[in-house]
Amino acid sequence: MSSESLPDNVRKLLVSQPIELPIFHPVALKLQRMLSEYDFTVDEIAKVAIEDQALASQMLKIANSPMYMGRTKVATIKETVIRLGAQQVINLAIAASQASTHASQNQALDRYMKSLWLHSHGCALGANWLAHNCGMRGVADETYLAALLHDVGKLYLLKSVERLVDAGVITPLPDEELILEIFEAMHVEQGYRLMHHWNFPAMYCDVVHDHHVEHWDTVNKMLAIVRFSNLACRKIGLGLKHEPELELISTREAEILDITESQIEELEVLLDTTRKIEIG
Repeated sequence: MSSESLPDNVRKLLVSQPIELPIFHPVALKLQRMLSEYDFTVDEIAKVAIEDQALASQMLKIANSPMYMGRTKVATIKETVIRLGAQQVINLAIAASQASTHASQNQALDRYMKSLWLHSHGCALGANWLAHNCGMRGVADETYLAALLHDVGKLYLLKSVERLVDAGVITPLPDEELILEIFEAMHVEQGYRLMHHWNFPAMYCDVVHDHHVEHWDTVNKMLAIVRFSNLACRKIGLGLKHEPELELISTREAEILDITESQIEELEVLLDTTRKIEIG
């Protein structure tokens, strides 16, 4: 198969086997549903979270990492729910499951997935920081999750390519230029489709749908924060793209969020430290 036909083959795979690729952990999705339906207690959240012990252990590892930890470590999921709240526990569950999902036995694809994870996780931490510093503290946890999932369509596409490679449909593996072309053409539509399929609330779907569009809802500060954090990641090269020439202070997002040069410098330092965080 010629490399030029790869985007069409990926589309065919997604039509023939829709949504079945392993992107979200069932426990994380169950927690997300509980929160969106406003039907849970602390004990119920904790009980669901420990249904998968490997996931629960990873959640505690993240909760006790320097980027999240309070003055004392948490020893149980219930302690984590009480201290951080239900939304943050769901964030941790999705982050933990996403960290493990961004992996492949194929070394070349694994590199793309690890780079994508660094970008998504860094963007989420940056968005959380921005929410606290741009008058959006009340929805900082939700903003974190929106940023964590903004590029979920890229992971979905990489998993599709992985399946085609494993099936022998693609040889040799596409180069980075073609991978980026597939992302450019399809990651927003597939991410938006995926989020709707899993019944994520509209605020998350809107971020996935509009994080690249030229004309966007500038009243939506959550979207502005995720877009700005995404741009900051690209400026410092956190992910597959590196655009050091980006003038962040001159962006529409910076204007809407009323960000200062010193805040941008702080954000870039924070994002740079996320390269050292090991979650897998």
